Amino acid sequence: MLLPYFAADRLEAGCDEAGRGCLAGPVFAAAVILPPGFSSPELNDSKKLKEADRNSLRAMIEEEALAWCVANFSVAEIDKYNIFQSSYRAMHRALDGLDERPEFLLIDGKFFIPYGEMPHACVIKGDGKYQSIAAAGILAKTHRDEHMRVLHEQFPQYGWDTNAGYPTAKHRNAIEEYGATEHHRKSFRLLKDGKQYSLFGE
Repeated sequence: MLLPYFAADRLEAGCDEAGRGCLAGPVFAAAVILPPGFSSPELNDSKKLKEADRNSLRAMIEEEALAWCVANFSVAEIDKYNIFQSSYRAMHRALDGLDERPEFLLIDGKFFIPYGEMPHACVIKGDGKYQSIAAAGILAKTHRDEHMRVLHEQFPQYGWDTNAGYPTAKHRNAIEEYGATEHHRKSFRLLKDGKQYSLFGE
């Protein structure tokens, strides 16, 4: 059972991202404030859940949360700022979109760019420890997967409906065969053996 809060009697927002290690597509982030007394035994790290369970939990989170928001940072922004900066900036965008202002932030991972003066705690593997971080991870993951399925309709050869842009063998083979798209991250190593430059004509 995940922990309900870091400290009682304050509004805490959990934040998590999805897509940081992908070769294609934006990085998504979510911020979630759960209501006092919220409890769901099914809630867990999104990576440990089946797709159907993630989708079911997404609907429940979006219905029951006091506030939630999902935001993203584009491929162009990732290439400009780097993926780590982009992940934290996407979290800031999600926090900007909340209807309620939290008093404290719970961040999944080791690092974070401070959000103004708001206090925060970074929690390694926090999506497997705290409900609000797990909820944010589920929203970020499901919204991003949905986005990548839309892109898949335009570029089916890369298999984004199943790999969501992650560096699977099928994805890398398709990049080598068909080249890169505008949705691929130029700042990432898309191919091995020095073939990267030929993809973007650099």
